[in-house]
Amino acid sequence: MALAPLDHDALRAALEAAGLRCTPQRLAVYDQLSRELRHPTAEDVFHAVRLTIPKISLATVYKALEALVEIGAATKLTAADGTGSARYDARNEEHYHFRCLRTGSVYDLPTRFDPALVSKLDPYLEEDLERQGFRVTGYRLELIGYRDQASLAAQPRHQAEAPSGPAIRPSLSDANENQG
Repeated sequence: MALAPLDHDALRAALEAAGLRCTPQRLAVYDQLSRELRHPTAEDVFHAVRLTIPKISLATVYKALEALVEIGAATKLTAADGTGSARYDARNEEHYHFRCLRTGSVYDLPTRFDPALVSKLDPYLEEDLERQGFRVTGYRLELIGYRDQASLAAQPRHQAEAPSGPAIRPSLSDANENQG
């Protein structure tokens, strides 16, 4: 189940605890990101926030997103090969993703997060890494592949959040990326 987004007081406290100012722009970026059922790019967030703060710059949106990532209120999702735009996620419980290699779109997978998955993959992996001086503190799982265009077109534009089930949530720019 998705946890509720931070309210403005909690976000202000988290920013100030990190030595960062709580600005109206950072609040607006966080509010937009926390409303998304998808994983938008900074440009997607910029276009949405500009409707309420017309003079906000793309650079300000990038800085706000990085501040949110720094305090743990958002996650920056980048492709393993470094291609494509980073996506941002305000969903604050651990979960898995699927990335379409054709569009760069990122979807939440409905599979429940398993904190013991690393030991299930290899019971000795964490121990072997610790001997090499590396302590595992967490992991991320992202499946990569190609999303069938027909299934994407048949899916409603805005889906309700579901902690389990067969649905894969589309990212914000799917409609734009799949037109041609």
